[in-house]
Amino acid sequence: MRLLTWLDRGLLGQQGHLFGWVPVFFGAGIALYFGLRVEPAVAVYGGVALATLVCVLVRRWLPDGLRVLPMAAALVLAGLVVAGVRAHAVAEPVLDFRYYGPIEGRVVEIDRSASDARRLMLDSVVLRNMSPARTPARVRVSLHGRQGFLDPAPGQTVILTGHLSPPAGPVEPGGFDFRRMAWFEKLGAVGYTRTPVLLARAADAESAGLAIYRLRVAISAWVQEALPDERGAFAAAIMTGDRSAIGQDVIEDLRAANLAHLLAISGLHMGLLTGFVFSVIRHALLLWPGFTLRRPAKKYAAMGALLVAAGYYAMSGGNVATERAFIMVGVMLVAVMLDRRALTLRAVAIAAMIVLVLRPEALSGPGFQMSFAATAALVAVFGWLRRVDMDRLPRRLRPVLGVVLSSLVAGLATAPFAAAHFNQVSHYGLLANVLAVPVMGTVVMPAAVLAVVLAPIGLSVVGLWVMGLGIRWILVVADRVAGLEGAVGHVHSPAPPVLGLMAVGALVVILWQGHGRLAGLAPMVLAGLVWAGTERPALLVADSGTLVGVMGPEGRALSKPRGDGFAARAWLENDGAPVAQAQAHERPGMRIASRRQEMQIGATSVVAVRGKMALAEVADCDGAAILVSNQRVGPGRDCTVLDIARLRDVGAVAGYLRNEALELVSVRDRSGDRLWTSARARNATLPAWR
Repeated sequence: MRLLTWLDRGLLGQQGHLFGWVPVFFGAGIALYFGLRVEPAVAVYGGVALATLVCVLVRRWLPDGLRVLPMAAALVLAGLVVAGVRAHAVAEPVLDFRYYGPIEGRVVEIDRSASDARRLMLDSVVLRNMSPARTPARVRVSLHGRQGFLDPAPGQTVILTGHLSPPAGPVEPGGFDFRRMAWFEKLGAVGYTRTPVLLARAADAESAGLAIYRLRVAISAWVQEALPDERGAFAAAIMTGDRSAIGQDVIEDLRAANLAHLLAISGLHMGLLTGFVFSVIRHALLLWPGFTLRRPAKKYAAMGALLVAAGYYAMSGGNVATERAFIMVGVMLVAVMLDRRALTLRAVAIAAMIVLVLRPEALSGPGFQMSFAATAALVAVFGWLRRVDMDRLPRRLRPVLGVVLSSLVAGLATAPFAAAHFNQVSHYGLLANVLAVPVMGTVVMPAAVLAVVLAPIGLSVVGLWVMGLGIRWILVVADRVAGLEGAVGHVHSPAPPVLGLMAVGALVVILWQGHGRLAGLAPMVLAGLVWAGTERPALLVADSGTLVGVMGPEGRALSKPRGDGFAARAWLENDGAPVAQAQAHERPGMRIASRRQEMQIGATSVVAVRGKMALAEVADCDGAAILVSNQRVGPGRDCTVLDIARLRDVGAVAGYLRNEALELVSVRDRSGDRLWTSARARNATLPAWR
């Protein structure tokens, strides 16, 4: 009873500050859904919904302070249900074999791959000898070989001959799962073509989406023509979302300087644009005394800024990051129109809830985590600073201090998430952001607005010229900072609980009122210790069976110098030591003889062979405990066999040393049977939802 009384009093002291926890518990339910290893049946959702209702009703019989506990439980259960409903709502067929043949589809999106190949996203797909019920709703095809017979545009129906395969799983257990991302994008197959893409049917000229796309293309071309070299490519990226013209060297410099966020149309761009437009409209209305005496200029300015933000969202292509940024800015502008404070943790919580309800899968993405981490930290820190007497600071120094502090706070808030997702730390990111972000806000974005406003009278060159000056400065900063010695550091991937512990600790520090918030430091310290002690696999086997990686004295040694490049690069990055694949192949750690590799890991010996001839030369298992092959291995071998059949079934495999023995863990062991990982799960649960 004493514990309940103490808890009741403690929660009563938090009244008026509890709304910020709503998306936290709702997100915990979403995380619970994605963490399950088995897809819940329909009956489970019914039981969870009933339990949610019970939690809501039970609160009526509890003391005032304790009433938040069943509501927190209800939010967790609601998050689980919403995530499950969303996962089933987007269900579409997934290709379950490797396909080669004719492909017909309507172009809905055009972008570029990491290798700079042009890619087409197609819907209304038609595949040879495949019924509509089995045909993926969307496929993505990279264009290689001789092209140029057609300039693809959204709305066109195209035909081509190409290779398609199911979306690939993680390259190692616990790694990024492209299958899940593809599932929520309704992407059922990916592939490539080396034959020309041809036009089957022209696009519908009356399509609103096509009209917007054509306008985006026209603006991008107009900007790149007016601003030569990388300045035009940068300007096109931040105005229309078209990043296809930006060189890889520039992108690498921006990443190394922690300025890559300036390329993506996100919260920063939306905030800078709407802030500038809001200020211009409000000051313009203040010059009209007859209007401002009768009407609230601030609300009209917020309405105008919201309309501009909506136009910017449409013009940028409406991707997920821009959608999230638009929601955040929209919530704050609506707060202004309702005479509420815009920059509050309540507004951040509302924006987070809207995003999580619409796209619960965004929770695990770096964009969502970094955006809301930075926003919540900035709102909290500047809220605390309102209680500090700043009058002692010189007036001219305050803006400079604000820029430095905001860059520092945002950088510290996002650094753990960036390091965990990208295995990279920019040591001079604060310096680069302090030098570049003010120019982005005071020169580049206002000049972009000026260029658009002056375009109808043919004077857009004025705004674009000013914009080019600001962009040149940003690119110079990125180049110089990236060139500093030790500009980039690398870290190994953390264990799964690390980011959760880090987030919980930070949320307690930000949201809890009183000295109790210091308790949030404990899980943050624990997260750091767990991260530092995270063990990397001693053995990694790709799901193709052709690439093996062993942790040796100089780092991970790879079984071949090229091929399976994506898996090799991901392994080395996750180790926190990215080097060229050929360099990793030269490391000690395995004995290599043509298509045969032998490894000794603790007390476990491993033999890996590639090709039928190399497999035929293996007698039983040649004394090894584990045999790896990219061929089908018949039964009767006296060892653990990881052949192509098993690897396709369970995915990539990792081995961890446990008392000199090697413990194997597969992708399936970690991810389980879910809608996006297993045809069995889809066949078992989807019919009941239809």
